[in-house]
Amino acid sequence: MAGAALALAFGPAGPARADGAREHQAQDRTPRWEPQDSGTGARFRGLAAVSRGTAWVAGSKGTVLRTSDGGAHWRNVSPPGAGELEFRDIEAFDGRRAVVLAIGEGDASRVLRTEDGGATWTESFRNADPKAFYDCLTFFDPRHGLAMSDPVDGRFRILSTRDGGRSWDVLPGDGMPAAQDGEAGFAASGQCLVSSGPHDVWLATGGGAHARVLHSSDRGLTWRASDATIPAGDPARGVFGLAFRDRAHGLAVGGDYRADQASAQASATTADGGRTWTPSAAPVPAYRSGVTWLPHTRAGALAVGPTGTDVTNDGGRTWRTVDTGSYDTVSCAHDGACWASGETGRIARLAP
Repeated sequence: MAGAALALAFGPAGPARADGAREHQAQDRTPRWEPQDSGTGARFRGLAAVSRGTAWVAGSKGTVLRTSDGGAHWRNVSPPGAGELEFRDIEAFDGRRAVVLAIGEGDASRVLRTEDGGATWTESFRNADPKAFYDCLTFFDPRHGLAMSDPVDGRFRILSTRDGGRSWDVLPGDGMPAAQDGEAGFAASGQCLVSSGPHDVWLATGGGAHARVLHSSDRGLTWRASDATIPAGDPARGVFGLAFRDRAHGLAVGGDYRADQASAQASATTADGGRTWTPSAAPVPAYRSGVTWLPHTRAGALAVGPTGTDVTNDGGRTWRTVDTGSYDTVSCAHDGACWASGETGRIARLAP
């Protein structure tokens, strides 16, 4: 079963087992990525894992790919005429329905939607404000979702849909705390805006004096900001990716994306919905842009970045590197299948 395979691959998810030999054997198992042939050199920072068989990726030059056979074949389902767009996030509900976000200043920020597996696409939002720059999107369920923009007039801007991405409205900004000077989100992995459950959503920032995580419990109407422990104070530093396994327990990763700069204290955990953050005792060793909880475990997770993949089996308190390949983002499906994607067309699925 998928849950059993993950438990074996990443060690025990909860309290120590009575059978010490089995526990030791499980912890010695090292997860392994199985690279796949995407047939393209696009950089895929957007990834949506649907199941063991189905996944979507979205990336540079308006490229969208979909697999329905576990990655044996990837079909190019890019929207026609999208070659100049930079896709950075994709949310998929199944093998037919997906919503993709293009980033950029002004009308370069767009949302497109498909209901037929990418055979046709409909543009449902085109940003008309030259001051807005959309970074990430998330969905609570197949109908309700949000997208976020870097601050406009001193506050992060939130876009909302109630019909599965067919139409979008800008939410009032009076419930959003003021942004710090230079504060922004990072469109690095599609994980600067994440949700858990029907109402809770979190927004990750950097670039300002302090890296922050903003939380809303009412689908983006009102927000509370908390300082994260990942260093910021520079446009290249802050929180790049978030993952919440429920409304209380979350992980944050980031650092400094410049290859020649160290990324100390680049991971943190929360057990109170993001009100407070605790730095990892043994953090990820370098900048990481993507993070995901492992399904069917209580404390297993993966983090990825340009210099490798790290695993934790204690809820993010300690991490160890298990792969040195470059990936930008990572996502796991409810059935236990995990996928990663990144530069030069890199896509991989976690070995069962």
